[in-house]
Amino acid sequence: MLKQKTLQGSFSLCGKGLHTGLNLTVTFNPAPENHGYKIQRIDLDGRPIIDAVAENVVETTRGTVLGRGEARCSTVEHALAALYAMGVDNCLLQVNGPEVPILDGSAEIYVENIKRVGIAEQNAVKDYYIIRKKLEVKDEETGSCITILPDEQFSITAMISFNSKVLSSQFATLDNMENFESEIAPSRTFVFVREVEQLMAAGLIKGGDLDNAIVIYENEMSQEKLDKLADSIGVPHHDATEKGYLNHKPLVWENEPARHKLLDIIGDMALIGKPIKGRIIATRPGHTINNKFARLIRKEIRAHEIQAPGYDCNEPPVMDVNRIRELLPHRYPMQLVDKVIELGPTTIVAVKNVTSNEPFFTGHFPQEPVMPGVLQIEAMAQAGGLLVLNSIDEPERWSTYFLRIDQVKFRQKVVPGDTLLFKVELLAPVRHGISSMRGYVFVGESIVTEATFTAQIVKNK
Repeated sequence: MLKQKTLQGSFSLCGKGLHTGLNLTVTFNPAPENHGYKIQRIDLDGRPIIDAVAENVVETTRGTVLGRGEARCSTVEHALAALYAMGVDNCLLQVNGPEVPILDGSAEIYVENIKRVGIAEQNAVKDYYIIRKKLEVKDEETGSCITILPDEQFSITAMISFNSKVLSSQFATLDNMENFESEIAPSRTFVFVREVEQLMAAGLIKGGDLDNAIVIYENEMSQEKLDKLADSIGVPHHDATEKGYLNHKPLVWENEPARHKLLDIIGDMALIGKPIKGRIIATRPGHTINNKFARLIRKEIRAHEIQAPGYDCNEPPVMDVNRIRELLPHRYPMQLVDKVIELGPTTIVAVKNVTSNEPFFTGHFPQEPVMPGVLQIEAMAQAGGLLVLNSIDEPERWSTYFLRIDQVKFRQKVVPGDTLLFKVELLAPVRHGISSMRGYVFVGESIVTEATFTAQIVKNK
């Protein structure tokens, strides 16, 4: 199982804010397990911390702005994209102003520094949210659409379309996050000259220049007007008859704008709060629809707070019924685990197929057979016993016994024909032969039973 990761050390980056023009410093710090991404405004009283989650996005005009109370921080998406793509799960970003510095308009410098300080593996398991069905958000007005489909890993295709002769339609694809550094990170933000006046009137892009953005000049204007605009944003004059890209640095790729939109999507998806496995297809994406989509995924996660394990009946088991018999003393009709399909240091996933000829159905509601809840708990505990026994030498010589059962909930009935998936997790390391575990029983995507229990292992053979 993959583990959560954080930075091995801290690093700071200085630069001007894209929208404020202020000289700013952002410091990336290691953070503990299950911390996620948080942003701290160290220049404000009380040094408030903002959780970097989709619900805390307060504005999406030319960037993603996070806020909590009076504290705000904008242009967070490039930094978060770098952390997410590099596999960093937990990080505290400290900023001495209202936005993260724009640097060169890409995520490249962030990636370079993450690699420089290194990434440290933590003990907690990386908590993926696995997409099991198609989800989609559309904006009929703008034609924007983001769809996510089930997939083995996280991948993105972004398609952009503008009413422009210079930049019309482009697409970019990232099939593997390992290629983010070389294929996506260096892509810079972009803006049309026709948008610059509007953004300046709105008090934005005070720190924008040709060093941190691709500027697209497509609609010819008078030389005087273009010179005046160039002076206002501090860039060299340009021949008003020559349309195209106004850059100090040439395009890294012909489809660099589409790649940057893909970068923005990754940064906005980092606000989901969990790494996800699924394929995103985005048409005409932007921060507004990105945030709506991230909120939808977070709503799905809350609805399925504990996600059912994946089960492929074609995959060979980790333990079959014969191996289970060697470890557990139970025999028919009390051996209630058919096979183990996943086994790690702290988690086990096991299977039981409930058939109509189970002996307990003879007397337990024979006209409407229902599997007794106590047997579901027993089966879950047997799976937990296998988990604990797997961590000790000579497991065949040990037995596990219940000491306590708490927080039991039966959410729906189990009937013949159901396939039960048991997921049991250790709540703490085994000490003095005592183990505490949390277990869940699933039928399909639904939790049917859950419980916390404590067991003792005894060497008695």
